[in-house]
Amino acid sequence: MRIWIDNGHGADTNGKQSPDGRLREYAYARDIARRVVDALKKKGLDAQLLVPEEEDISLQERCARANRVKDSILVSVHCNAAGSGTQWMTARGWEAWTSVGQTKADKLAECLYQSAEQVLKGMKLRKDTADGDSDKESGFYILKHTVCPAVLTENLFQDNREDVDFLLSDEGRQKIVTLHVQGICKYLGV
Repeated sequence: MRIWIDNGHGADTNGKQSPDGRLREYAYARDIARRVVDALKKKGLDAQLLVPEEEDISLQERCARANRVKDSILVSVHCNAAGSGTQWMTARGWEAWTSVGQTKADKLAECLYQSAEQVLKGMKLRKDTADGDSDKESGFYILKHTVCPAVLTENLFQDNREDVDFLLSDEGRQKIVTLHVQGICKYLGV
């Protein structure tokens, strides 16, 4: 099975950074995605970056790339934001999104949530349990137009000072990588 790791947004996407500019989502997500791919490969799994380029690749092209491999899953790595990126906000937490309705992606998201509960002890996990599982649901293009189970993770808030400090620390980066690797392995039964 192919594991696609998508590293949200490109270098040319406006905004998408902390108010002080220390965290730029495209660079952070690419670093995390590369680390996740490397860790999964060390476990003997077929993991690849969906977007190795630095520039933004259209959502249509991202989905086309993922859909070329029939037996696959996709995890798209992002950082959340509560505001416009010009000022610090108070929103915090980790969350995962799937497409609307009950799909195979719900199980992958649940495995990621279980891993997040272990790895991010004491941190807020943002959930929507109205339908019996933890994931939030939306019609995000990358989730709606891929044929494989696809989950988009929002890894804390890039406009919350405490979250940014954590995300940019060595410990924080490792924890974000670990929760993705463990969640994916749990889903695959590895």
